[in-house]
Formats: sequence, structure tokens, C-alpha cells
Amino acid sequence: MRDKIVLIDGHSILNRAFYGVPDLTNSEGLHTNAVYGFLNIMFKILDEEKPEYLTVTFDVHAPTFRHKMYADYKGTRKPMAEELRQQVPVIKEVLKAMDIEIIEKEGLEADDLLGTISHLCEEKGMDVSIISGDRDTLQLATEHVKIRIPKTKQGRTEVEDYNASDVEEHYGVTPKEFIDVKALMGDASDNIPGVPGVGEKTATKIIQQYKTIENAYEHADELKPPRASKNLKEYWEQAKMSKVLATIDIHADIDFDLEKARHGNPYTSAAHEMFQKLQFKNMLSRFDVDTVSNDVEDSFREVTDKQEIDAVFAEAEQAECVGAAFSRDPGNVLPLFAHPSGYGRISLAWGKDKIVSIPCDMDMDFGKLTERLSCLAGKVKCFSMCGLKEFLAYLPEADSGSSFDVIVAAYLLNPLKSDYNYEDVAREQLGLLIDEKLDDTAKSCYEAYTAYAAAPLLEKKLQETGMDRLFREVEMPLVFTLYNMEQAGVQVEAEELKAYGDQLGTRIVELEKEIYDLAGEEFNINSPKQLGVILFEKLGMPHAKKTKTGYSTAADVLDKLAPDYPIVAKILEYRQLTKLKSTYADGLAVFIGADGRIHGKFNQTVTATGRLSSTEPNLQNIPVRMELGRLIRKVFVPKEGCVFVDADYSQIELRILAHCSGDEQLIQAYRDARDIHRMTASQVFHTPFDEVTDLQRRNAKAVNFGIVYGISSFGLSQDLSITRKEAAQYIEHYFETYPGIKKFLDDSVAHAKENGYAVTLFGRRRPVPELKSSNFMQRSFGERVAMNAPIQGTAADIIKIAMIGVDEELRKRNMKSRLILQVHDELLIEADENEVEEVKEILKDKMEHAADLSVPLIADMHTGKNWYEAK
Repeated sequence: MRDKIVLIDGHSILNRAFYGVPDLTNSEGLHTNAVYGFLNIMFKILDEEKPEYLTVTFDVHAPTFRHKMYADYKGTRKPMAEELRQQVPVIKEVLKAMDIEIIEKEGLEADDLLGTISHLCEEKGMDVSIISGDRDTLQLATEHVKIRIPKTKQGRTEVEDYNASDVEEHYGVTPKEFIDVKALMGDASDNIPGVPGVGEKTATKIIQQYKTIENAYEHADELKPPRASKNLKEYWEQAKMSKVLATIDIHADIDFDLEKARHGNPYTSAAHEMFQKLQFKNMLSRFDVDTVSNDVEDSFREVTDKQEIDAVFAEAEQAECVGAAFSRDPGNVLPLFAHPSGYGRISLAWGKDKIVSIPCDMDMDFGKLTERLSCLAGKVKCFSMCGLKEFLAYLPEADSGSSFDVIVAAYLLNPLKSDYNYEDVAREQLGLLIDEKLDDTAKSCYEAYTAYAAAPLLEKKLQETGMDRLFREVEMPLVFTLYNMEQAGVQVEAEELKAYGDQLGTRIVELEKEIYDLAGEEFNINSPKQLGVILFEKLGMPHAKKTKTGYSTAADVLDKLAPDYPIVAKILEYRQLTKLKSTYADGLAVFIGADGRIHGKFNQTVTATGRLSSTEPNLQNIPVRMELGRLIRKVFVPKEGCVFVDADYSQIELRILAHCSGDEQLIQAYRDARDIHRMTASQVFHTPFDEVTDLQRRNAKAVNFGIVYGISSFGLSQDLSITRKEAAQYIEHYFETYPGIKKFLDDSVAHAKENGYAVTLFGRRRPVPELKSSNFMQRSFGERVAMNAPIQGTAADIIKIAMIGVDEELRKRNMKSRLILQVHDELLIEADENEVEEVKEILKDKMEHAADLSVPLIADMHTGKNWYEAK
């Protein structure tokens, strides 16, 4: 049996992985997709090959050239993307942690190292597998040297294999002749100029006939086509240089110790630590958990004796901080006395060696356990959980002052990661790996310990970043407010909802018939491909944008056509109505509970800006721009004896912009309660205030709100259907009118570039990694984020403060009225008929005094018998 060595072209595979794997970042904002893809490819190869030896080669300074005689040749290789460049030292660190041999040498490219090592190993009687994305390495193929070229397709890695015979069969030339083909055709990506006018087919035919470029040059007059003949003679020196550049050195001066390349167990504790840091969770299963086990597990114990349970709670009550977790038993098989929710046990942790799990049994049912736990939550200085809101139904004595939610804290520190669980917190904050194969009892203990141990670490980090007050005074009280809103829910008239759906269905059928009549045939309106053929081929409409799958029928394309083509207007209406019917008319019905109310979820750890999101169902996306969409609000009604009071902020983001920018003119306008959009129009269009037209005001309004989102001249020109030049002039005049705003936006971008994050008035940080991207579009997006995040984030903070104030005041006064919905800048109260004026007073007070700005905050209020009327 011949020993085998696997040689990996480091830069090549890393590059291939970078462009084949979607962007990934860890909690520290480090790009990791190339490293992740590289390891996936390497593991696949190692699982298949099971080699005795393994080495990875890297360029020291890519690209380098093989001969000093061509040192003056200037190639046009694109610089490495910054996100990829950052990952080169990371993959090297990972490989070193895995005890994998790395070879690199100044002045040599990685494939020279591959060529030399493969030649040495073949001479020693070994089989060689070279893993590279560079087809130049095909010249190294022999009977015992196999070239393996990985390709990522639809998220899966496939590998093409080439021995010498495979190269000849696939390319029609031998591996050695492959060099000459490359010399003629060139390769811009590899800085090989080749001979102009000679492509792959022509180059292959020439080398098949003449074997080398030298022989082809001797017969240049015979070459076909004539252009190849002429250019080979004219560019002969360039052809010779290209051959040198294309030839991999198999006799490079390097020191290679085969024993250092011996492949042992790469799954070391150091590698395990690196994989945790990089958050490659699904790769951790490759490690032997016993070699990296957490000593915390040794402290887990199950307590079932009633006296011992009493002792556990008594001891926990004396602790500074207690972590708690609820758990379902394995397989969700409910113990006899388990709660209907499925929870069968609770776990507590109040020290590294104080971690217990208490199951329900005859003597201690779930209700008794939660009573004890609730009492504990009300006594200790810090009661910590992972996702506290989900369990507040069982913890009536918990309060925001002593409670700590490690998920919320972790989100505040890294809001770009929107899907946190306790395993993430354990890994990021405590360096703990939670084995997915553990039973639910052990997992529950880990969750309780994570809540206990991570709380002080997270609190310290919040203090260091200046977000501790935001966490304590806004985010933690908000957990309780959101719980109260979810419990209250909102009543929905099921029959009215069905009638609304039927109304939509009738109109959709009418639209289908009208569209078919205008098209002259029936087709699938929901098929972009069929729709594109109808609009742009059969009906010959302009603005056709061809994609790989057909014509684009995206909204921005159809919006331009709608004014001139009735069929397009009807198609847009059809799309809106089918969306309304499926998502809302039919979709909302699923969420109506037995009490006739929808109890949706409000999520505070999803958006990067700090805004809340709504799910199951999403009530924040109910359409408001078209009347038929707004009508769905009629099905949301207050319970008997109540009315809706709806309050929303007037231009809150513009008011925040005025405060943050300190622009005197904008501040004064708000203090004088002037029409901001009319005033802006007057200034931008140089028109007396009283003579501003409705169109000018609408355009000024678009500029006002667009500026908050860092709108470009192109974006504004699209919104207003004007030229880009006109839009640029609008923006220029706007900044002349409000110079403070221009300075604020510029300063915001500069701050984010320098510090890596944008910040709100309340200290909320929004990381902006896009500002460091090598991609222009990404950087431009980052600049817009840097401008907008302080404004939108501050608005999110203010509405949260208002929500907390309203909810707490209603409860403090023992009122029947309840806060039930929040949609961005809007709050909806189900108000008892006898408390309406008091509710309005509370809303006005808490909303308008949620922040102390240099301009007044104004809340507009309306009442109604349904949400539509109240809005």
C-alpha cells in the first residue's frame, strides 16, 4: 500500500470558499464565511481520502512571479476583498490549532510549493492529492498525482478529479501541454497575458497539432486562423513570458519535512476553542466531547426529596444571583403532574457547584414549584433567566428591578445577531459548549447556570459600553410591558374578517378576468416568466429588463408602466389584493384564540435599530397606503364596554433630527408649530411660504423624510420621477437651508467609521461593519445606516419609554384600560368607556414627556369603535 498525502492550496480554496458561501460573521463582527467554507471542503476531502499526511500551502505575498526576468511585468489582478483578506490569518490560526502543517516561503506562490512537494512525495513512492481551485495545477497531474477541484453548487460541495489521463480526455492535451495552452490563451485572473486573439479552442487546436508554443512559432505561417498566425509572431516575447508565468516550479528551493506533515487527530482542545469563538456550531460535533467536557457538568444534580427541595430554595434565597430555567422532559412526555404547557421541571443555579434540577412528582407539582420560584424571584437581588418574558406567567412576584434577561443583554451588545438562544450566550460569554445530545435535564441545568454565570459578565460589558442604564431602565421594564400586552391581546371579529376576505376574493376574480381580457389570453398572473412574456413580448411594453430566468416584473419596473398601461395597474392591484387575502384575511384567522382575541408576540431582540417586531401574526405590517388595506383594521375591535384610543407621534424622526442636529431653523420651526414640509418647500424651491403648491410640499416631504434615511440623488429622483440632476439640486438646497443637518449626518458617518458603531441619544449602539467593506455598495449602505440609526434608534427608544410609562401608570391607578398594541410610532389602548379622558391624559403625558428634546414631542390621538376609526 502506498502512503497518501493531501496538499491543499490555501489561498485558492479560501478564495473559492469566500465566493461560494454566503457572508457569515461571528458575535465580534469577524467575517467567517471563507474559513467556514474552507473547513467544510477540507473535512470532505479528509473524510474521503483518509491520508497519512496533510499540508496546506500559502502565498506569502500573493501574487508573486516566478522569474526575476519578468519582474517589470505589471499584471491587473484585482486586490483581495477586505472581508477575505481579514480571514487569511484566521484560517492559519485555525490550522495551527488543529496541528496541520502549513508551508509558505517568500517569493514562491502556493502552487510552486504544491508542485515541488508533490514531486518529492511521488518520488518517495506516495500517492498525492492536490486540492486547488486553480486549474493551472492540472499540469501537475500524473498517474499518482491527482488534482481535485472543489466546486460549490446550491450550498453543496462537489469535487472534480483529474489524473493525467483525465486531463487529456477532458481537455484534449496532456498535463504538460496544458501549460502551452495556457501560455497562448492567457488568464487575466492569474496575470498571464497570453497572445491576443487566441482563445481556448484555438490554443488547444494549435497545441494538439504542434505540442509546444516553440514548435508552433516555428510553423507560425501555417497556423489557422490567420489572426493567430499574425499575433503569435507579433507577441512572441509575450507568449514566452506567459509560458514561464504559467509553469509551476517542481524544483523550488524549500525545506519539507514529511514527518511534520503526518496527519494525526486535528480535533484538539485548542481547535475546539477556535471553533467556538468562530461559532461553527455544526462542526463541533466532530470533536470528542469527553476531551473538551465542561467541568460545570460535574456539579449537576437532580433533587426529588421534599426536604432537600426546601433546603435548595432556602439556600438560593441567600444568594446574590440565581439563574433559573424551565424544562420539558425528554421526548416531551409529560409527567403525571406536569403543567399543560409541557414544562415538567425547573432548574436553579446560584454558584458553579450549586446547580440543581427539580422534576415534578406527586409531592411537588408544577404549580407548587412555580410558587416557590416566584417567591424566590421576588427576594433575590438578581433573578436571571434566558428569555424571561416567556415564563412571566409563572412568576407574578418577579419585577424589572431585580430581574435580568441574559438574551436581552446579549442582544443589546450585538444587535446584528437576531436569533439568540442560551447556547449562544453560553458559548460567547462563558466559553461553554452545550452538547446537543444531552438530555433535557442536563440542558436545563446548563440553561440555569448560563443565566446565573453570564449575568455579571454581561452587566459589566453593558457598563463598559454605556448601555447599562438603557438595559435597566428601558429594556428590562419593557419585558414586563410586552408580556402584559401579549396576555391582553386584541379582539377580532371573525365573521367580519371572513366577509373582508370574501370581498377581496370577489375583487381578485374580477381583476383576473379584466387582466385576461386586456392580455387577449389566460396565463398565470403569479408567474413572473409568463407575465414577462405577455407584457414585453406580446404587448411590446418598454422598460424590459432581461434576467437569467426571464423578464423582470418587479414592482419598480411595473410602477413605471402603470400610468400608461391599464393592464399593469390592474396587475399591481391584483398583487396587493392577493397578498392582503393570503397574509391577512386568511392568515389572521389562524391566530384567533378561543377567547376571540389574537395574542401575538412582540420581539425586542430582532432588529438592529432597536425597533420592536411583531410575529404570530405580524400586526406591524398591516398595509396603510391603500384604502382596501386599511379597511382590515375594522375587524380589530375593543371588548364590550370599551373603545379604542389610538395615539401616534407626529413626525417623531424629524423632530429627533432637529434635536440631534441642533439646526436652529428647523428647531425654531417646530417650536413655532409651523408646517415643516411647506417651510422646507418654501426654502428649497425659493417660493414664498403662502405660495407653495401641493406638489412642491409633497416633494419637500419626500426630501425631509428621505434625508433621515440617507437618500441619494438617484433614490430621490426615482421617488419623485425627476432627473437625477434635479434631485441633486433639491438635496443641495436642502442642506443649504438646514446646514446643521448636513454637519450632523457627516459627523454621524465619521463617528461610525472611527468607532465601528452608530449610537442613539440613549446610548444604544448599532454596529456598522459595512463601512469597512471593500464593496462600494456595501460601504454606501453602511453610510446610510450610520446616518439613520441614531435617528430611528432614538425613536425606538422613545416609544419604548412611552409604552412602559403608559402601561405602568394604567396599572398603578388600577384602571381597567389596557395597552394592547404598538406599531412603530403608534400605541393602541383598549379603554374602558368611563376612563377615556383619563387614558388620553396618560397617553399625552407619557408620550410627550418620554424624552426631553429641544423641540416638542407631539402625540395625535383619536378614538373609535374599531382600529380603523381610531386611526
